[in-house]
Amino acid sequence: MLLLFFSILAMIFALRDARAQTVTQPDDHVLVSEGKSLELRCNYSYGATPYLFWYVQYPSQGLQLLLKYFSGDTFVRGIKGFQAEFKKSESSFNLKKPSAHWSDSAGYFCAVS
Repeated sequence: MLLLFFSILAMIFALRDARAQTVTQPDDHVLVSEGKSLELRCNYSYGATPYLFWYVQYPSQGLQLLLKYFSGDTFVRGIKGFQAEFKKSESSFNLKKPSAHWSDSAGYFCAVS
């Protein structure tokens, strides 16, 4: 069975008004069997209403925006079958994909602004 490797790193964007913010991705690496569901966790700390982002970086490529949350519907659909749900009460914005594919192997980055 083919295992997918997902490298997780935290990314923090600086704010102009110097409000304290942090982003954590609790899982350093995630292994998922092809065809199984995938979830990458993202927790944030931010004093105001956050803008949240998920980026992907495939080998030998630059960052690519997967999806973003600004306001409104808390369930966000992105490219390539990825989705995320903004949960203000849990300060989380977890990335999900119902059926992972070997081509999803990459670095995934959560960011807040």
